[in-house]
Amino acid sequence: MAKLYFHYSTMNAGKSTVLLQASHNYRERGMQTYLLTARFDNRAGAGRIASRIGIAAEADTFGPETDLLAAIQSRQATGPVACVFIDEAQFLSEDQVWQLARAVDDLKVPIMCYGLRVDFQGKLFPGSAALLALSDEMREVRTICHCGKKATMVVRQDETGAVLREGAQVQIGGNDTYVSLCRRHWRKAMEDPAG
Repeated sequence: MAKLYFHYSTMNAGKSTVLLQASHNYRERGMQTYLLTARFDNRAGAGRIASRIGIAAEADTFGPETDLLAAIQSRQATGPVACVFIDEAQFLSEDQVWQLARAVDDLKVPIMCYGLRVDFQGKLFPGSAALLALSDEMREVRTICHCGKKATMVVRQDETGAVLREGAQVQIGGNDTYVSLCRRHWRKAMEDPAG
């Protein structure tokens, strides 16, 4: 049975690694997958999903204007698709998440989305909020804070390592920009007046 899955975590938890491994498992068994990633996140190159451990795969890209139901239908017209994988799913719009839900329900294709749950200010991304509401199954990809507790939050730093408390919700970056923390250390880093 096809389902909409949301695999979420903080930065640097290995979401892309898990996505690429799952896609590999399908392909190893002779089944085709369809990979998509956010167009403006081109750290690994345009139309490429890459992991920090060195594995990568080519992918189609989506932007705010992309009709994902139509994209999946178009891909299915070229041959069977066993599963659709979407990286950087936090950048989906609510409408695009509904398009994915329709693809699951009407096209009977499983869709696995991988993305961040919250931004550096502790707020849900629009795509993540919609996925939390509409997904059939959700799975947390875990990583740890420097204290050893599960990291659920992330801080954004400037080039000197100072924690930023304001700014645009979206800023592409990696280990040089973001640090995953447990909630207690995130509150401390954000100078939560309540302690």
